[in-house]
Amino acid sequence: MASLKRKAGADLATSADPKKAKQQPGQQSSLMSFFGAPKGAPSAAASTRNASTNGNGVSGKVSGAAKPGLAPATPEFFHSQPKFDKAKWVAKLTKEEQQLLKLEIDTLGESWLAVLKDDLVTASFLELKRFLSRDHAAGCKIFPPPQDVYSWSRYTSFSDVKVVILGQDPYHNDGQAHGLAFSVKPPIKPPPSLKNIYCALKRDYPNAFQPPPPQQGGLLTPWAERGVLLLNTCLTVRAHEANSHSLHGWERFTQRIIDLVAQRRPRGVVFLAWGSPAAKRVAKIDETRHLVLRSAHPSPLSAHRGFFNCGHFRAANAWLMKRYGAEGEIDWSLLPGTTTIEGLPEKTVAAPVGDVKVEEKANEAGVKQEEKATTGETKHAGTAADSAEKTADTEGAAAVDADDEKVNVKVEAKDA
Repeated sequence: MASLKRKAGADLATSADPKKAKQQPGQQSSLMSFFGAPKGAPSAAASTRNASTNGNGVSGKVSGAAKPGLAPATPEFFHSQPKFDKAKWVAKLTKEEQQLLKLEIDTLGESWLAVLKDDLVTASFLELKRFLSRDHAAGCKIFPPPQDVYSWSRYTSFSDVKVVILGQDPYHNDGQAHGLAFSVKPPIKPPPSLKNIYCALKRDYPNAFQPPPPQQGGLLTPWAERGVLLLNTCLTVRAHEANSHSLHGWERFTQRIIDLVAQRRPRGVVFLAWGSPAAKRVAKIDETRHLVLRSAHPSPLSAHRGFFNCGHFRAANAWLMKRYGAEGEIDWSLLPGTTTIEGLPEKTVAAPVGDVKVEEKANEAGVKQEEKATTGETKHAGTAADSAEKTADTEGAAAVDADDEKVNVKVEAKDA
């Protein structure tokens, strides 16, 4: 597990914390290796690690009791939790379960494995893994790469979650998806939805937030390391086929993740639900304990309907500071030498790339053009990275409006 802890950012040392960006040998395994029979049980060292710690030093650990003014903690957090013995759990699995769950055993962050272990052996999840195995056997290319499917769980441990941002389908073109919702690795430029997220951030922090340069500006691992869970509701997709892995079990699994965070984070978490499918995912969350912020999706097709002015990033921090104190505030900055935490010194940085108002007007005026670009009705003549930028935004286009509404209804019907 340690060898994969920071795989998603291994080749991005200039954009992420160098301490998190060390690439270890053996990380380029094929998908078949993850579905093949395990070569052995996990090491004793792996089984002795604390399941609630990811070693990144992020603040926000669960306290033993609720503070004055906070909603009461759930009962299980007033008692000592038994230590998760990974090796013992693996040993109890059948041979088929060990084979099907090799990816989870090898790459799912241990703090998450401890709370999701029972869900992994359900009939529905095992059938999902059989479906993925059949896709691979048929020669389908699947994104993100296998070692990145659960990168969200290694960047943000269960006990560190303070904010949840929900995405939908992973990006489905080469070099884009790496397991964190809305995030892309350099040199891929920020997709349209992410550029609109930057616009909203710039409105919340006009003097503090600086969008990164386009060729380095899509990597959101700093947020994940600070306690922001960037979770897609579907964790895999066939190459160039949006929603191709929807309705096969991922939605049920990620709903369980959302529910566990809501149930077992007694000090409270902020949920950012952009678009109606995301809003439905958080509909049952106890809003006396947690903060749920809803708005239009940042896709160019819908961002002009309220996303730019949603104020979610500043509102999230105001709420977190009341719950956690000063250490609860999320630093939304992405450029070295900058911070959105007020009261901390900032270094002088270059002016922001582009203008927020210009970006908003371009989105509002270019909805039809963006829709054509996303659905493939227009062609982009340029580099592969530029082409990827135009087609990357699977959260945009019709998937955010009519198509995703249909998908969400089907998901709810199947999950029920």
